[in-house]
Amino acid sequence: MHWLWRVRVLAMKVLAIVLAGGEGKRLMPLTADRAKPAVPFGGIYRLVDFVLSNLANSHYLQIVVLTQYKNHSLDRHISRTWRLSAMLGNYVTPVPAQQRLGPRWFAGSADALFQNLNLIYDELPDHCIVFGADHIYRMDPRQMVEQHIDSGADVTVAAIRQPLELADQFGVIETDPTGRRMAAFREKPKDAVGLPDAPDQIYASMGNYVFKTQALIEALREDALDPSSRHDLGGDIIPMFVKSGGAEVYDFADNVVPGSTERDRGYWRDVGTLDAYYEAHMDLISVHPVFNLYNSRWPIYTGHDPLPPAKFVHNQGERVGRALDSLVSPGVIVSGGTAVRSILSPGVVLHSHSLVEDSVLMGSVKIGRGAIVRRAIIDKNVVVPDGARIGFDLDYDRQRFAVTRGGIVVIGKNEIIDR
Repeated sequence: MHWLWRVRVLAMKVLAIVLAGGEGKRLMPLTADRAKPAVPFGGIYRLVDFVLSNLANSHYLQIVVLTQYKNHSLDRHISRTWRLSAMLGNYVTPVPAQQRLGPRWFAGSADALFQNLNLIYDELPDHCIVFGADHIYRMDPRQMVEQHIDSGADVTVAAIRQPLELADQFGVIETDPTGRRMAAFREKPKDAVGLPDAPDQIYASMGNYVFKTQALIEALREDALDPSSRHDLGGDIIPMFVKSGGAEVYDFADNVVPGSTERDRGYWRDVGTLDAYYEAHMDLISVHPVFNLYNSRWPIYTGHDPLPPAKFVHNQGERVGRALDSLVSPGVIVSGGTAVRSILSPGVVLHSHSLVEDSVLMGSVKIGRGAIVRRAIIDKNVVVPDGARIGFDLDYDRQRFAVTRGGIVVIGKNEIIDR
């Protein structure tokens, strides 16, 4: 019977909507010139590539991406990279804020959907997948959709298990005794209750939803008429479904992605802060990475310029070009310098006797002769002068750059650095 059920699920029409309009203030200065989902990650990717790859690998190929702030680079990346066969009715389409209902921006994630109901009317899907655009993870959404259809729920919310003591950092889902139906959705509660099967854990919302289309439309219309609403999916729409008894939780721990390992299965990172963004990069570079980019059965798709292979040159005494425990992208030239536990994005150049440790270098960053960079994130096109020291004296670095609570020095795109 399982194969008959799969045929039924696949016969359902599903529209995927990616919410990519966040301003990303906590990622400044990386978001000074781009939308948060367009922020580079892992050398060759953008944050939005992870959710789009999950949808594409699951064969959900009618996708709209709702954008708003500083959307040029995001729209360009999607238009150039995510081209699907229009002949087969497949597409990934960026949709900027159109102000269809008047001269105003999106007031929240629910309002973003309400202002774009025409996209749903155009496709008339049976179900709508609504996913965020700025998390690092692998997920097979088909398994969540299967549970959603089987349960008959109006909405299913993906959740990841987290320790009870961290409840005040998340939107927390509380369930009935079955562990499936949602009894409450609370933002960062101080008195959260543990799960029925694990009293020391809570369900944290991942910001991924599956809706019955008609139920979503009705909820959005009702919310739009409520002057007291924040027009937020998690804060306003989901509690409406909880109250009506139509909300169910999907346990991310049940999701099995082809090619995953026990080490990286269930990995999910919200890279909403600079420290979280940095730590997610460090997860990539161990011998057995916590998040494995090399899973060929569930690839992360992207597009980049036609660059030559990375090159390592000079082997003269201490003037040796090398990279250890690092990710090195196409177009990188390590010319007598050394990279250790770092991510080198396309076009990065390390000149002789330079040293980069525990750092993330974005596209076309140049590290001068004898310069040393430690525990830093350096955005595109920055030139670190010969002999410069970054990450050694944080008090001095704070006078020039952003420094996170975790002591990571962050240098914005195109910034000019003095020695």
